[in-house]
Amino acid sequence: MRIDASTLDRQASHELLKGCVAPRPIAWISTLSADGVANAAPYSCFTFVALVPPMVCFSVEPKPDGAKKDTLRNAEFTGDFVVNLVPEELAKAMNATAEDFPPEVSEIAKVGLTAAASEKIRAPRIAESPVNLECQVTQVVEVGRNSLVIGKVLVVHVRDDLWRDGTIDVARLRPVARLAGNEYCRLGETFELDRPWLREAK
Repeated sequence: MRIDASTLDRQASHELLKGCVAPRPIAWISTLSADGVANAAPYSCFTFVALVPPMVCFSVEPKPDGAKKDTLRNAEFTGDFVVNLVPEELAKAMNATAEDFPPEVSEIAKVGLTAAASEKIRAPRIAESPVNLECQVTQVVEVGRNSLVIGKVLVVHVRDDLWRDGTIDVARLRPVARLAGNEYCRLGETFELDRPWLREAK
């Protein structure tokens, strides 16, 4: 099978890339509108991009009519956003916030979750999420039709039982990840491989 990517329309490209880039961590982004409405939506085009300072990014596609989604509009307005991680027990709530609610409706309240005040930014955290990254927008880059939102992590909130030896106990967190179509996956079995330079040093 050989696919000429230049011949793909949006839907075909969407299905192909999401099948190739899998599994993908989910950034459950919470923001605040100009009217004070707490918004939340999941984005699986998400990763970290720098360590010092710590920085993350996520990509937002426009609505079918070309209008900006609430998440992007809100992040540009306040200059900040929160990345909330999604453990298995919050998967259904996360998925419910993907619905295209009107801007005056808070997805957080709509699905029965709690908006909690952040420490250094205006956007709220999702209280039920065990890990929250308060982020300040540093740049919004137009990439094709999408907007790549880059943010500097200012504060990280981690539930106490997840903190182990200076990092997060991912097995205890039990994060869900995105695949293609309607598919998600759990963490499953893990294994370790020594980095080559560490192996040579032993």
